Amino acid sequence: MNPRLAHLAALHGIGLEYHDIWGGLHRAGAATLVALLDAMGVAAADDGAVEASIAAFEAARWRTVLAPAAVVHADEREQRIRLQLPEDLQGATLAWRVEEENGTCHEGRVAVGALAVLERAPGHVARALALPLPLAPGYHRLGLRHGDAALAEALLAAAPRRCYLPPALEGDGRVWGVAAQLYGVRSARNWGVGDYTDLRTIVEQWGSRGAGIVGVSPLHALHPHDPARASPYAPSSRRFKNVLCLDVEAIEDFAECVEAQAAVRSPAFQARLARLRAPELVDYAGVGAAKFAVLERLYAHFRARHLDADSPRAQAFRAFQRAGGAALRRHALHEALQAHFQRTGAPAWGWPAWPQPYRDPDSSACAQFARAHSDEVEYFEYLQWQADLQLAAAGRRSLELGLGVGVYEDLALSVDRGGAEAWANQHLYALRASIGAPPDDFSLKGQDWGLPPMAPARLQAAAYRPFVETLRANMRHAGALRIDHVMGLARLFWVPAGGAPADGAYVRYPCTELLGLLALESQRNRCLVVGEDLGTVPDEVRAALGAAGVLSSRLLYFEREHSGEFKPPAAYPRQALVAVTTHDLPTLAGWWSGRDLAVRAALGLFPDAQAQAAQLAARALDRARLLRALERERLLPPGTGADPDTVGALTPELARAVAEFLARSGAQVMVVQLEDVLGLLEQANVPGTVAGHPNWQRRLPLALEDWPDDARFRALSAALAGLRAAAQARDTPPPPP
Repeated sequence: MNPRLAHLAALHGIGLEYHDIWGGLHRAGAATLVALLDAMGVAAADDGAVEASIAAFEAARWRTVLAPAAVVHADEREQRIRLQLPEDLQGATLAWRVEEENGTCHEGRVAVGALAVLERAPGHVARALALPLPLAPGYHRLGLRHGDAALAEALLAAAPRRCYLPPALEGDGRVWGVAAQLYGVRSARNWGVGDYTDLRTIVEQWGSRGAGIVGVSPLHALHPHDPARASPYAPSSRRFKNVLCLDVEAIEDFAECVEAQAAVRSPAFQARLARLRAPELVDYAGVGAAKFAVLERLYAHFRARHLDADSPRAQAFRAFQRAGGAALRRHALHEALQAHFQRTGAPAWGWPAWPQPYRDPDSSACAQFARAHSDEVEYFEYLQWQADLQLAAAGRRSLELGLGVGVYEDLALSVDRGGAEAWANQHLYALRASIGAPPDDFSLKGQDWGLPPMAPARLQAAAYRPFVETLRANMRHAGALRIDHVMGLARLFWVPAGGAPADGAYVRYPCTELLGLLALESQRNRCLVVGEDLGTVPDEVRAALGAAGVLSSRLLYFEREHSGEFKPPAAYPRQALVAVTTHDLPTLAGWWSGRDLAVRAALGLFPDAQAQAAQLAARALDRARLLRALERERLLPPGTGADPDTVGALTPELARAVAEFLARSGAQVMVVQLEDVLGLLEQANVPGTVAGHPNWQRRLPLALEDWPDDARFRALSAALAGLRAAAQARDTPPPPP
């Protein structure tokens, strides 16, 4: 490999090698480096292009006096900021000014020659500016002047050291709760897909029995024009909410609109709803057709009765629009354009297939469309308003009931490259690459998730604003936020377009800055942060996450001693969320029976028959290990031995014993999947599959209304409430005499 190509890749944060989960070393090939640089907009096709790109990088780096944003610790008595100055300013005096977000200003002057030197380059010197002032946490502005001329200005974010910790988790506090795939929740009143009122009901059911946290799959905006594109981890936008989860009948306009009520209560529509509620899999297309037909009527009613009269509700909507600003307007414009092109029969899978003039959100064609179709654009803003109101109601209910944490939302790693967010922010994303993962035990071929990564340099150039705004949007009504693949704050595995995971490489991100901003938004929104840190996690990243107060995700399946035996509850870390499984892994019943291995074999996800046989043998051994772990804790149900060959299928009693095993740990949060409460075999999603398996479609067999009378629900909730309270009491030191 050309060493200059390797140097260029390193300048742009591309790792030249990595170790997989088994310790094997992988080196990135030249083709991978060229492809990933190209995805970043960096030319590297030949030696001349490489040299030109290196020169351009260095010139751009030294041309910038201040980085667009500096993230510092709020508790430091002195803030050190890197300045990159022309060498001929050696004898100059600079004036600096810090304006805090509350309007307080601080000013001072420094002699350039007295500043510590950090780095030199031809014609330039990097120096450390020491600002002798502690800053309150927040977003401030730093300006520099040389004489009468403005030299530079940048965001100065002062961040706390750690993320927010709810009072319920302070000291030896701990909570337990459940996690639901909201789309799959069945109820007698929803329209065939779980909705925000169902979420509120789950909060009430489990909160009344002692649960302190209720988790849900991501609630991000999906694709109203194509509801069957249902993966919550491939959203159209992470800034806005899934309007398919609206409870139509809970909208105020439904109570006012006689026409909509008559349509919904007609025998034909009620029969339609019965058909949507019946199947085991969500009929996304059918649900979307039913909901959007009525929602359009409700918006028309709202326009006529409220907007035209400027009623208090109209004023509340206008306030929501103002708060959403350009981002909300652009999202709604995308949805209206998408619907328009679908109606006209043009290719409409996403904005890259739209007519060329509309692919640029700043084009005159888009502006003209927005003027000519203002009602259609505003309709999608109205839907977002209603989703925000209904999700807020669920969050408020968790506070009213005194849940220690409340609603636990999930932040996806990225977005669909054909969706609203990628259209609105094309400059941020490396659209010719995808995020994935190298091979591991559950995906032996590695993974390509098809999601475009943000380019680190472009995120920094935007002063991290897209990251901050995404956090705010998802912490707004949440008591906790799960960051999917939290290692992405430090590095992401990029797969070149058209390549396989084996062709991928890691790309570095500004971890220190992103963690600081995460802590700042967490504290401001009073929102606990949980990091999904499964898979290949460098030790230094795990240490940084821990120091920032991010809870680690610890799953029963992976928590092992060196011998392979399951760790005892006492060995689990305190700063963690513990669970048996997640949406991407087998349910407990599926793991116990080996159903997941059979599914993976049928889908061709094993590289060869030998790998499949090895996994089958390992699973048989793991069943015995789990029984031994329960036996050591004296949790085996009566009549159940430690020999898996004599146990048979997983019983509700044995499943409850596994949950009780985790409940004994000192971890701050313990969560059970609703699928495991009911003993379901099939998992929500099989990674590495798109077609051939019903991902994100399975519905729970038990309706919400029947949960309070179900013996499994009652027994598990009582056991977990008692065990978590007992574990907390055991670990709480006695008061001083």
